[in-house]
Amino acid sequence: MKLLGNVDLLTSQTAIKFAAFIFISVSFFYLGKHWSDGSRQLIFFSSQSPSATASYIPTVGISPNFNKEFNISALISATEPETESKPVDPVKNDGKPVSASEAHSPQHPPTTKPPPPVIKSYGIVDENGTMSDEFEIGEFDPNLVENWGNGTEIQEETKTEGATSTFRVKKFGLCDESMREYIPCLDNVEAIKRLKSTEKGERFERHCPEKGKGLNCLVPAPKGYRPPVPWPRSRDEVWFYNVPHTRLVDDKGGQNWISKKGKDKFSFPGGGTQFIHGADQYLNQISKMVPEITFGQHIRVVLDVGCGVASFGAYLLSRNVITMSIAPKDVHENQIQFALERGVPAMAAAFATRRLLYPSQAFDLIHCSRCRINWTRDDGILLLEVNRMLRAGGYFAWAAQPVYKHEQALEEQWEEMLNLTTRLCWNLVKKEGYIAIWQKPFNNSCYLSREAGTIPPLCDPNDDPDNVWYVDLKACISRIPENGYGANVAPWPARLQTPPDRLQSIHIESYIARKELFKAESKYWNEIVASYVRALHWKKYKLRNVMDMRAGFGGFAAAMIDNQLDAWVLNVVPVSGPNTLPVIYDRGLIGVMHDWCESFDTYPRTYDLLHAAGLFSVERKRCNMSTIMLEMDRILRPGGRVYIRDSLDVMDELQDIAKAMGWHPTLRDTSEGPHASYRILVCDKRLLRS
Repeated sequence: MKLLGNVDLLTSQTAIKFAAFIFISVSFFYLGKHWSDGSRQLIFFSSQSPSATASYIPTVGISPNFNKEFNISALISATEPETESKPVDPVKNDGKPVSASEAHSPQHPPTTKPPPPVIKSYGIVDENGTMSDEFEIGEFDPNLVENWGNGTEIQEETKTEGATSTFRVKKFGLCDESMREYIPCLDNVEAIKRLKSTEKGERFERHCPEKGKGLNCLVPAPKGYRPPVPWPRSRDEVWFYNVPHTRLVDDKGGQNWISKKGKDKFSFPGGGTQFIHGADQYLNQISKMVPEITFGQHIRVVLDVGCGVASFGAYLLSRNVITMSIAPKDVHENQIQFALERGVPAMAAAFATRRLLYPSQAFDLIHCSRCRINWTRDDGILLLEVNRMLRAGGYFAWAAQPVYKHEQALEEQWEEMLNLTTRLCWNLVKKEGYIAIWQKPFNNSCYLSREAGTIPPLCDPNDDPDNVWYVDLKACISRIPENGYGANVAPWPARLQTPPDRLQSIHIESYIARKELFKAESKYWNEIVASYVRALHWKKYKLRNVMDMRAGFGGFAAAMIDNQLDAWVLNVVPVSGPNTLPVIYDRGLIGVMHDWCESFDTYPRTYDLLHAAGLFSVERKRCNMSTIMLEMDRILRPGGRVYIRDSLDVMDELQDIAKAMGWHPTLRDTSEGPHASYRILVCDKRLLRS
């Protein structure tokens, strides 16, 4: 009985809950029906979207009371301000609403909306909020432009009694407008005038000002200078006022080098003297001629001699090939400046009387298309320089008139070239159309089997083929290392992180753990660059042309690739340290030897980022730090950045020099914290006006 009573009680409670649920549901249903069907109605307003050619008419949509009229004037605030662009509700003069048919009548003409203002996009997002490649780059942000003036200000340093007074530059003035494209070691007119001969191209080589007579002012930008067009658009067009020269358009426009685009741009169709139909087609032809030329795999590093505006190298970039494009500063006005403005690796350099500043066995392929060089002069001394820089088993591609024209003088040149390349033990792999391609041997066996007295001879075993700083050309064949160093490199991209054999031949203090040192440097820079990308937002800066001023084994450049920064890095190896260039090239990177106490062989305003790690603490023993900083300012673009990672004892002076040049410096701690002996000096360069 007790159990039955509990069940009855439970049943009665459930019934009460169920009845309450039914009552609440009916109540909500009744209230909902009352509010939707009674004195309160929901009114929906809508309008047609305005088009570019016709006005639009506001309409009233009523749900669910179709065909009912409502006076909505009371709902509109009398104090609400009216604007020209605000649609007006269709209401009669007597306050009664206008029906849909009346709204279209002549008595009530539709309200016209003024056309929207023309939107000029200055970013990658258009007026509809969608991503677009079609955008304009505006002038410099006014916050990044400073009125600087031309005068240099000197300040006397306060010294203790009896000591000699010293002076420091408080503010460097702007150079004369005539120096806006000044390259100190290539534009030394007085030194060039003193040359005994210029018939071999001596005037295109380095002739630096004497110590103390170098650059002592800030090279100005041309009037109308703008932030460069970002990559990859810069491959195809650049701003006219950044490189305001039209001679190449007049001389080479018919060969599809370059053309003027409107009033403010140059465009680059991608052609060249021997490939007027485009570099892509030309590269495909080379690959078909010699299938072993696999761009982006075994062919990774290329030298383009007499490059023009560097379209050959520009189109190789999409095939994972990095090309050092070189040409002299000659009558083909500013071709290297155009190349760098496009975002393509390039340097001013000439085949004349000295070795080029690249190591032996540096390039997998060397290319010359109508490069205007007589390769057979002086017993082939210039082609011997090509042979020195060409990797064992590498290729030399020559596109020139002697290859395909049947005129007597040109046929004689071809026979001379064949004779010389045969004595160099090069193998003519293919001759097709206007292109001839040779391959260098993998070892010295052919050289040693030549008849005695054959010219040119092998170089002396003591000759260092990697010694290039102010070294004259040598009329001998550089020996290929017997151990195969330089010939056996991994294909790209594996070679980037593979310790190369030539690591063992670098003259450094570490003799046992070189591979571990190589890997440690790569890991070190990979972590640092990753932190720059993460914390300092490097990917936002649109970096393209980057220089590492003290490159070591190229770890910084490798880290830029690993962190997917769409930039190329020129690795500079100072003469004051060990020559690590062979390792850099074996990794599939590019670099050059240089003395930072002298000017670099590039035009002003050609790099977006300059990176210097441990440079000043070494070089200040050899030259004034302001000499290096002024050169950095010359080659850095307005809006560019400098990262100096160095010991704390040089930072105060570097900050003073940076401020005197109009840079905006910021001193940061390294990852080791505030008590570390190193700091990072980050500098922004502004556009200075006189």
